[in-house]
Amino acid sequence: MTTLAPSRPVSLALPPRRRKPLRTLSWVVVTVVVIAAFWSADITWSRLGELPAEIVRYLGLMFLSPAWEKLPEALWQTWRSVEMAWIGTVLGILIATPLSLVAARGFGPAPVRVVLRFVFSLVRAVPELVFAIIILSVTGLTPLTGALALAIGGIGTLGKWGYEAVENVAPGPIEAARAAGGSTAQVLRWGVWPQASPTFLSFWLYRFEINVRASAVLGLIGVGGIGDMLTSYTQYREWSTVGMLLIVVVVVTVAIDAVSGRIRRRIMEGQRVR
Repeated sequence: MTTLAPSRPVSLALPPRRRKPLRTLSWVVVTVVVIAAFWSADITWSRLGELPAEIVRYLGLMFLSPAWEKLPEALWQTWRSVEMAWIGTVLGILIATPLSLVAARGFGPAPVRVVLRFVFSLVRAVPELVFAIIILSVTGLTPLTGALALAIGGIGTLGKWGYEAVENVAPGPIEAARAAGGSTAQVLRWGVWPQASPTFLSFWLYRFEINVRASAVLGLIGVGGIGDMLTSYTQYREWSTVGMLLIVVVVVTVAIDAVSGRIRRRIMEGQRVR
């Protein structure tokens, strides 16, 4: 009878760890940039300890006794900001929607698509405040300046969202419309738009929400609206009025966001069956 000798454990050597010098170099560069940014910034670090107490003090100045007597003027200026946002949204929709259809793959020439997508990216890279500063040299410090700046800013986002929505629709209706001999316009009307219209409407409402918040910021340069009023009273350090204005801005913005969000959900999800 033969006995089997116990087998020796086989030592499994771990594979050598791959070195990634590019990743290491990237982390070193990022670390150096962050340290250099903090080192070169003109910050009085000793005052950071005073920041919480200062925040509490200014919150008390603004919200312990808001100047409600200025509420009618604040509501009127808020309405002007909403008007500015609405006009900017409508103008942006009228310009961006046809351009987004041409920029979609399969519906516009390749050179035109490249140019339009570059324009959309370029517009998105520039804040609306910069557009307003450029436009005000022509139109002056009026709400029209803010509306035009919001319209131009909306072209970038609405154009990108639009051609992405067109490219993501189901191909079946498009192929059926083309097989029936439809032109490009007819294919867009009957093959694309019935599928993409809920998405477009949702994007338009969302852009209006963005413009409502942006209109308050544009008021800081004097184009009117609640932001203009907020800037004036902040410069004169009338904190009780500033607190009241902030309350109005927050309440109106949250209300518009809630209503718009509910409408967008209704558009995308349809009516719920009870």
